[in-house]
Amino acid sequence: MNILVTGAEGQLGRAIRRAAEGSADRYIFTDVAELDITAPEAVERAVAEWEVDVIINCAAYTNVERAEEDEAKALLLNATAVEYLAEAAKANNALLIHISTDYVFMGGCCGLLTEESYPQPLSAYGRTKLAGERAIEQSGCHYMIVRTAWLYSEWGSNFVKTMLRLMAERREVRVVSDQLGTPTYAGDLAAALVRIIGERNFHEGVFHYTNMGECSWWQFACEIARRAGIEGCRVMPCTTAEYGAKAPRPHYSVLSKEKFVRTFGIDIPEWQESLQRCIDELRA
Repeated sequence: MNILVTGAEGQLGRAIRRAAEGSADRYIFTDVAELDITAPEAVERAVAEWEVDVIINCAAYTNVERAEEDEAKALLLNATAVEYLAEAAKANNALLIHISTDYVFMGGCCGLLTEESYPQPLSAYGRTKLAGERAIEQSGCHYMIVRTAWLYSEWGSNFVKTMLRLMAERREVRVVSDQLGTPTYAGDLAAALVRIIGERNFHEGVFHYTNMGECSWWQFACEIARRAGIEGCRVMPCTTAEYGAKAPRPHYSVLSKEKFVRTFGIDIPEWQESLQRCIDELRA
């Protein structure tokens, strides 16, 4: 099989590159330099010429704060480009695996969010990601939409790396304590996707994947400090209002993984376990 990975220089794209080492399938890793997914002719040509069987779309406009100021740019990458990928997938009878987000939900005070929960995004980022989902569903292509949350890895800019840096530089950091969700180690999601493809265990529809468990951003930061052995920095809780972010976030966006586990037969690690593996990798 030929698998096209877009956004290959991002966190998940790089994790897939590692997870696919030794695979019998041919993985084609592209970023904007190799393939501009906002150009429909280029997308159609690449999918056809490379005889692509599966597209994993990891490309996205993920700057939640900046999207509030430039929703048009976020929409171009998170929805319009996704529509082009879906059209190319349909034209070439390929499967589109698209990575989406918990930010498509408003998030209530409690209760796991299932794939059937009603999406109602609060932010420009969430709105544009939901528009991308809708474009796929309306395209008629074969697809899997995989919603994830709080993604981190050894690469790029993410919460774990930021906290490790700030904790090394400061004696105190403030972290939001009234937003609850689940961290997701990109290496775990990448391994799951590569396994699904390798086993040809394809099922169409919408699925949720994060690590198991739940926590607040403050609890996440405290666990980062504990597992990294950092003692010289206090991790102080604050409210979302006190933190003062521009973009509204869901207060509770813990995704149910029951459908994913039942459908694909893949066990998902607890978030603390995966965090330790990432920290160990960063320190190796």
